[in-house]
Amino acid sequence: MKFELQQTTGNSNARAGRFHTAHGVVETPVFMPVGTVGSVKGIHFKELKEDIKARIILGNTYHLYLRPGIEVLERAGGLHRFNGWDKPILTDSGGFQVFSLGDIRKITEEGAKFQSHIDGSRHLFTPERVVDIQRSIGADIMMAFDECTPGDADYSYALKSLELTQRWLDRCMNQFASTNSKYGYEQTLFPIVQGCVYPDLRIKAAEHVATYQADGYAIGGLSVGEKEEDMYAMIEVVNEVLPKERPRYLMGVGNPVNILEGIDRGIDMFDCVMPTRNGRNGMLFTREGVINIRNNKWATDFTPVDQDGTSFVDHQYSRAYLRHLFQAGEMLGPMIGSIHNLAFYHWLVNEARIQIFQGTFSPWKGQMVKKLRTRL
Repeated sequence: MKFELQQTTGNSNARAGRFHTAHGVVETPVFMPVGTVGSVKGIHFKELKEDIKARIILGNTYHLYLRPGIEVLERAGGLHRFNGWDKPILTDSGGFQVFSLGDIRKITEEGAKFQSHIDGSRHLFTPERVVDIQRSIGADIMMAFDECTPGDADYSYALKSLELTQRWLDRCMNQFASTNSKYGYEQTLFPIVQGCVYPDLRIKAAEHVATYQADGYAIGGLSVGEKEEDMYAMIEVVNEVLPKERPRYLMGVGNPVNILEGIDRGIDMFDCVMPTRNGRNGMLFTREGVINIRNNKWATDFTPVDQDGTSFVDHQYSRAYLRHLFQAGEMLGPMIGSIHNLAFYHWLVNEARIQIFQGTFSPWKGQMVKKLRTRL
């Protein structure tokens, strides 16, 4: 994977670039819609491409391993052929999902033993196995297997967790180097920086992953219960160490303000379920603030959801009509809400890119953050 750093800013660490994969070029900053089980919930790929203009989507190793299963994906020729998405795909290693299973998982030196949330069957993810699964999925960008440390972990636990993640990373990288893609195109593997909210551990982790000279790096274990200011501080600490000529991916973050703050601190790639999850529940992001479309105040508001027109949705459907769909329990409502939010997220990162090239990112970001904190 080739990354080109195209533009930086003088009064910020914000940057614009692009990376090349076997399935296309992705311009950064970029937001990746979450397609956990091979689909972005409630949205057709045609809408993702034409209306939302998504450049890359994310899949999840844990969920795809359980359903439809690796045998099915291999027989299909990989996830791209299975679901028909012909642009780049990134897969999360499943570490966060295993972490989220709580009492039905056990972390050991060997790997993570867990029970399926579907049928209770028992499984083992080792670093080597996770690499093999992602080879079978066929993602353009694969993630190393890690333990996602809770945001409120004490120093002793965070240190032990990081050391385990580093040993697992060594095994992941060895397995990646000793295996090949199954479908005739190149894949790449990103190491993940952990370390909770402790600067010295984050520095240690960033220095360790940088020794691999990977095509890109991910920052994990944030937005998992820690304070927002701690998250921003850890991003700054890590990005001082990570190579500037490689893309940086902030995993699972976040809301639009988090994204702008991340871009300001040098992050290139983001993903989060928030736009679709909130869209399904009637919370819509606009350039002037956040709307709860279920509120009575929108019942006779026949203007577009976003007055400036973020996507095709805004031109076709009024706030009043969209509220009616939610009140009536019509499935079209959550679908429109999800499409609108993803289109807004795409606009946000694309506009940030434009502002970076123009040298106006910082003042623009300051204005946008104020608006995005507003409830309309």
